[in-house]
Amino acid sequence: MAAVPVVPGVREAGGPVLSRAARRGAQGLSDRALAWWFVGPTLVLLLAFNIFPLLWTVFLSFTNYRANRPNAELAWLGIANYRRVLGDEAMWEHMRATAHFLCWSIALQLLLGFVLALLLNRRFRTHSFWSTAILLPMMLAPAVVGTFWKYFFEPQYGIFNRFVELFGGAGNLTMLGDTTLSPWAIVLVDTWMWTPYVMLLLLAGLRSIPAYLYEAAEIDRASEWFKFRRITFPLVWPLLLIAVMFRAIEAFRLFDLVYILTGGGPGGTTETLSYNVYKVAFFGFDTGRASAYGILMVIVVTIAAQFYLRYLNKLQER
Repeated sequence: MAAVPVVPGVREAGGPVLSRAARRGAQGLSDRALAWWFVGPTLVLLLAFNIFPLLWTVFLSFTNYRANRPNAELAWLGIANYRRVLGDEAMWEHMRATAHFLCWSIALQLLLGFVLALLLNRRFRTHSFWSTAILLPMMLAPAVVGTFWKYFFEPQYGIFNRFVELFGGAGNLTMLGDTTLSPWAIVLVDTWMWTPYVMLLLLAGLRSIPAYLYEAAEIDRASEWFKFRRITFPLVWPLLLIAVMFRAIEAFRLFDLVYILTGGGPGGTTETLSYNVYKVAFFGFDTGRASAYGILMVIVVTIAAQFYLRYLNKLQER
């Protein structure tokens, strides 16, 4: 009987199965080459849409480039744009508006998110329904949220003033047009939108606490306050800090809600740093200074995040 020829990559009758690497080698494609075929497109997109724009922004921050005069002669200014940004007194007002929003929104989101997480952790009958309902604001686009709340706060036909009248108020509040109330309106909208995110993180932390710790505390007849103070809060604390970091980074670069709700007004009271960068770049067309502004914001966030991560690492080592 004539011998059957052996085809590379195919098992002989009764013979061993060739390994995956051997089959790929027979086809002329190594593991490293296959990995680059998969990773390569992602790296190209990363360079095109992340790395290159960042490097280009750094370059523009040292020049006099203006978007409305792209063909003008490009001059190298060194750190002059950075000096103009840091020497602008209005920039510190925008910093104050950003700090006001950041501190109050994070404080409210942590407080409400923790309370909601504790309630949903009890697993009552309608637990699934309320979990889904609370997460709905986080699923909406910021543009949709901003438009909804803009009509909600409208002084003439908005629902907000009807609620104020229902609880005995005057019902003539202009939340988005008052220099005192408008910053709080931004805080309220952001809290409504992102409290579910904080709640989700903390709820995951609560669900990860071993049940035997609470069982041991109940055997010792520990009070609910003791269990919260000595078990719940210490074990959820790392996730609480992570939630603070994520929300602080997002709040520091807040733009969309300000753009839709107030446009930085009234009188610049809600003009955050990100919105001011937008004004410098697209109203003043001072692209070089706007680039320096943005790079300074990136540096501040990066340095703050590094110190914060070091603190988290120290907590884990204890």
